Amino acid sequence: MWQDVKMLNAISGTLLGLAALALLASGIWWLAQRPMFTLKTIRIEGVGQSELRRVNPLIVRAAALPRIKGNFFTANLDTVRTAFESVPWVRKATVQREWPNTLIVTVEEHEPLATWDDDGRLMSVRGDLFTANLAEAEEDGELLRLSGPAGSEKDVVARLADFRQWFAPLKLNPMDVALSSRYAWTVKLDNGMTVELGREQNKTTLKDRVARLVQIYPQLLSRLQNRIESVDMRYPNGLALKASGMTSGLGSKKK
Repeated sequence: MWQDVKMLNAISGTLLGLAALALLASGIWWLAQRPMFTLKTIRIEGVGQSELRRVNPLIVRAAALPRIKGNFFTANLDTVRTAFESVPWVRKATVQREWPNTLIVTVEEHEPLATWDDDGRLMSVRGDLFTANLAEAEEDGELLRLSGPAGSEKDVVARLADFRQWFAPLKLNPMDVALSSRYAWTVKLDNGMTVELGREQNKTTLKDRVARLVQIYPQLLSRLQNRIESVDMRYPNGLALKASGMTSGLGSKKK
């Protein structure tokens, strides 16, 4: 082998190349450890640089900083993102590096829609459950009340949108939507009236029941004024209602 000049040259070239790579890596490591790359600024901004309403940058920064390790080069951006997303009101965070010692954190806030069940959690307009201060959430007005079995959160939010559309002809809005453990729907409207809609037997069950109420409601209102407390629409061809001082029903057996 020692007489094979080409092989010796190849081995020599390989060793020199490895030495050069080791030297380069050592130089990069040394450069990356320089004080100029120590993280000095963490800039927090809203999506599209919109103003953050409920996320206080000072509080968020103070909560997340202890979990951020490393410098401009070595900080794990996934860890940084997770640290910020663990702070109340933060729905989603994205993190970018800005040369030479800055991290830019873009924060998307939860937009509160309702309270969920009675466990203190809030529901966002996207159907996400989160925990935050209720007083802050109701700064713009009282939240709706939603409830349902575990795993039904997004279904309840989607159905809320349907109820808003279906009750719109009456100029009434849902304030409380509940899905029971038996998957029966109950809606309380902003005039105080509760509507029992029952379970979905097919894709149009609920819509058809609301449509029947919309059709007959003006007549009921003219007779009972604003005394209607609840209406049960689970009857195939009728309804039952409760008003102040009276209870009546019309129709075949409810389902």
